[in-house]
Amino acid sequence: MQSTRPDADPEERMPGRRLRGRTRSRGRTRVLAIAGAALVFSGLLPGAPGHAEPEPTTKELTSQAYRLADQLEQLTEQYNGLKVRLSQAKRAAQVAAANAARQEEALEALRENVGSLAATTYMQGSVDPSMALVTDSDPQELLDQAATLRYFANRDGTRAQGVLQAMHAAQRARKSAEDRSRQVETLRSQIDQKRTSVTKLYEKVRDQVVSRDPSQLAKLPVVGTGKAAQALRHALTKLGTPYVWGADGPTSFDCSGLTMWAYKQVGINLPHYTGSQWNAGTRISRSQLKPGDLVFFHDDLHHMGMYIGDGKMVHAPHTGDVVRIAPLEGRPYAGAVRVA
Repeated sequence: MQSTRPDADPEERMPGRRLRGRTRSRGRTRVLAIAGAALVFSGLLPGAPGHAEPEPTTKELTSQAYRLADQLEQLTEQYNGLKVRLSQAKRAAQVAAANAARQEEALEALRENVGSLAATTYMQGSVDPSMALVTDSDPQELLDQAATLRYFANRDGTRAQGVLQAMHAAQRARKSAEDRSRQVETLRSQIDQKRTSVTKLYEKVRDQVVSRDPSQLAKLPVVGTGKAAQALRHALTKLGTPYVWGADGPTSFDCSGLTMWAYKQVGINLPHYTGSQWNAGTRISRSQLKPGDLVFFHDDLHHMGMYIGDGKMVHAPHTGDVVRIAPLEGRPYAGAVRVA
């Protein structure tokens, strides 16, 4: 006779029931797993956390900037090609417009001749369809009518052919001028879009580099920003150079001496005085700042620097310090000037 433990689980005393219970449990688990997966895919439940892409290093950003510079160089040549085509299109439009004007004059002369013929015919008591050609607001519509064409062909083939040829030539010339104008606008739009898109890409990478290590900006290629960016690069080559009152380089600088020297390297002469440099360009708002713009501080403008980007500038601070990169924040900002 089989013995039974008093504390045994009822499931253990009933093997068949235990097997059925485990089967139901596994079934419920599978159902729950499938339902959970469905919820994840449907967006009702969050999935497993994704792996965030690692932030690019400064070296990688710099390499990317150089690749963008190469693309910009290629696009610059495309831009130059578009400029040539734009010039050609403008010349073609001018020629077409002049041709249209000449054809219009010829057409008017023929209309006068036909009008004279119509007037003579009218005085002789007959109705001449050529009168409609002179008075109708849309002569082409009239000429398209088969009866009128037959009339002119039978009546005076030479005169009718001259009117038709002059009119069609004028219309073709006008259409050609309009097509050339549209082409000019399309080319202009393409140029602007390419310049804007590529410049934004480069500036985005440049700003990332500046936010990581502003000194690296001196190593980046100068693209799309002209002499101001070139002057800024020259200023950044002087990082660590000592501040000396009244000095304007190249081995020491004061604040206005640094900006004066940097811009002199790109052919722009600035006075060695913050107040004069304040009046040496166009005033711009803080939101308009671009690399190379001059930034000024204090009510009497006794200090200044050169904007780098990302809220930073390069400047020669004061005696005992060196040319360095610093934030604009925390200083009594007075305004900014764009020199180039």
